[in-house]
Amino acid sequence: MKKALITLLFAAALAASASAQMLINGAGATFPQVIYAKWFDQYTKVDSSVRFNYQGIGSGGGQKQILSETVDFGASDGPMSDANLAKAPRALWHIPTVAGAVVVSYNLPGDLKIRLDGPTLAGIYLGKITRWDDLAISGQNPGVALPAQDIIVVHRSDGSGTSYIFTDYLSKVSPAWKTLVGKGTAVNWPAGLGGKGNAGVAGQIRQLSGAIGYIELAYARQNKLPYADLKNASGNYVTPTIDSVVAALASATIPDDFRFSMVNSPGENAYPIAGVTWLLVYQQQKDSAKGEKLVAFLKWAYTDGQKMAAALDYAPLPDAVQARVLARVNEIKY
Repeated sequence: MKKALITLLFAAALAASASAQMLINGAGATFPQVIYAKWFDQYTKVDSSVRFNYQGIGSGGGQKQILSETVDFGASDGPMSDANLAKAPRALWHIPTVAGAVVVSYNLPGDLKIRLDGPTLAGIYLGKITRWDDLAISGQNPGVALPAQDIIVVHRSDGSGTSYIFTDYLSKVSPAWKTLVGKGTAVNWPAGLGGKGNAGVAGQIRQLSGAIGYIELAYARQNKLPYADLKNASGNYVTPTIDSVVAALASATIPDDFRFSMVNSPGENAYPIAGVTWLLVYQQQKDSAKGEKLVAFLKWAYTDGQKMAAALDYAPLPDAVQARVLARVNEIKY
């Protein structure tokens, strides 16, 4: 009886503790979901009075939800347009967190390592290059036993910042893509199958022989999927790594509002399909208590949190950029 009473009291204490936690809700990009999950888990050890609930619904969904204020913060891998920002009820800021690589992953028989350039990748996604043994691919991969097999194109089915980075790149390297499709979190795909989120695209690639798709580096590594070396603006085939993303970020011009592109960067060792991801945060917080907790978390994310990035296949922001972002975080009002 006594033991049962103690157990009941302990459960009640846990429930009371959980109910006392402040819940901060966020939604958006799946690109950074791996590191955000780590950050939110680790931060409960820093401040046990707050808990973060983050839903990876895609960047398009994150932008919509922060505009409607159904969440406390949004997340996006594509910067919001001027037109969308104009819909915000008050100043809505882009707070960059980490950078990462969008890799071109594939499912081919054998342990094949392939190389691709931008125009060829655009041709595949335009539905113009349909076989793995096409000369456009085999010519870049001498000695690689490419199969006489149809290419199955996989893309995102939801509004996606990963798609924004990918289509931004294709628009830079292919005039045909820029004219016919363009860039955006959601576009009219000329070919292929859709998958929801980075995880959905990774799942399609893993299941379908002959598939090709674009996913964030961490998802490729977690799913043990191969990914291509891509030809960069300097003419070098580059493997997506933390170092090659850092090289791309180093040559990027970053404006005061932090909305910028780093695809097809000119650096000799720069990986060409790389981008930052942003939290979308109102300058003037509606809920002062939540605003104070959110700012405290952001300050932690740009100090201790950045140290966790590389181990999870993300590139931390350079020190100078971190300092600029922290200055912006300090201007959030609550």
